[in-house]
Amino acid sequence: MFNQKTPLAERLRPARLDDLVGQAHLLGPDGVLRQAIAGGNIPSMILWGPPGVGKTTIANIIAHELKIPFFTLSAVSAGVKDVREVIAKANRLARAILFIDEIHRFNKGQQDALLGAVEKGTITLVGATTENPSFEVNAALLSRCQVYTLQPLREEEMEVLLQRALQQDADIREKQLVFKEKDALFNLAGGDARKLYNLIELVADAGVQEVTNEVLTRLAQQRIALYDKGGEQHYDIISAFIKSIRGSDPNAALYYLARMIEGGEDVKFIARRLLILASEDIGNANPTALVLANSCFQAVNVIGYPEAELILSQTVVYLATSPKSNASYKAIKAARQAVQATGDLPVPLALRNAPTRLMKEQGYGQGYQYAHNHAGNFAAMEFLPPELSGQRFYEPGDNPREQEIRQRLRAWWREKYGY
Repeated sequence: MFNQKTPLAERLRPARLDDLVGQAHLLGPDGVLRQAIAGGNIPSMILWGPPGVGKTTIANIIAHELKIPFFTLSAVSAGVKDVREVIAKANRLARAILFIDEIHRFNKGQQDALLGAVEKGTITLVGATTENPSFEVNAALLSRCQVYTLQPLREEEMEVLLQRALQQDADIREKQLVFKEKDALFNLAGGDARKLYNLIELVADAGVQEVTNEVLTRLAQQRIALYDKGGEQHYDIISAFIKSIRGSDPNAALYYLARMIEGGEDVKFIARRLLILASEDIGNANPTALVLANSCFQAVNVIGYPEAELILSQTVVYLATSPKSNASYKAIKAARQAVQATGDLPVPLALRNAPTRLMKEQGYGQGYQYAHNHAGNFAAMEFLPPELSGQRFYEPGDNPREQEIRQRLRAWWREKYGY
């Protein structure tokens, strides 16, 4: 039973797989996770995705559907002792699921405590994370888990949730809400079911019956916006932070940095985003940006707060005031699209190693021109597979450094790539 203070999102949390909205790629009729549940043989897994897309709900549904004992821990408050106690209980059962919320907050020792139980099948681990598990889950544990990526809810899926709230929840139904407009609701929710339900409760508690975009926006702006590093503000602030640096506004970037510092944001999270930005948004317009961002990442991990704020501030100002280029970002995206479109094209024979006599006889390595044996350390030979001959992925940005790169490329590859 729910009490009056139980949030709407909790009151309407689905208990059955068929009631879950979204994640059709995993839980639709042909979804790999639905098939695993139907077969009763789910693997240990990491559910990776933004807030409010169903990670905790999926874990609960799995336990409910399979009738398996279910243990839950929060990485924010649990330690190695708690993990070992759960494993000890699971040892006395035929099978058990351990759900760990925010598993990215577990340190290496805590994650290592899970390894043996996961490997032996004592527990089936279901971890939930909003952070890239490649960075935050150690390799040994990650190799024992399937990673399932969850997506933000689409507008039509949020419409289903809205109608569910209006029709199935007694408190909301009593308020007789009428949404004259929904654009603001869906935009502010941003694919997050929890945020959507919070906004519905917000207008219901305000005594509004006819909800327009203007009314909802005004009410949302009136809400006190404290920084919550585990909730929606975390994503809104980091988005504004990155966009301010990308937009070359050091003042706004410092403001959002201060918001995160005051909110106790993980220093590694901030520094990692700066490291990504230095390559994605600055790149070869100023290669030193990546060097400084990497030094920042290493330094703040060593010293922590409060001194780390000085290093973060210096790096943020440098990146915000640096020339910008996303040419390298666009180049790898274009190259990946070519790979996806053409598949595994054979590597030209001239570029293959020939460590055996047979491989040499088959033409491996024949025709390769060693660049250092040619004038200017350059040989104009074919490197791409013939099917992609002349295809240009990298387009230098319009900034002094990359214009120098363009001149070099033009001297080398004018005929082949048209620089």
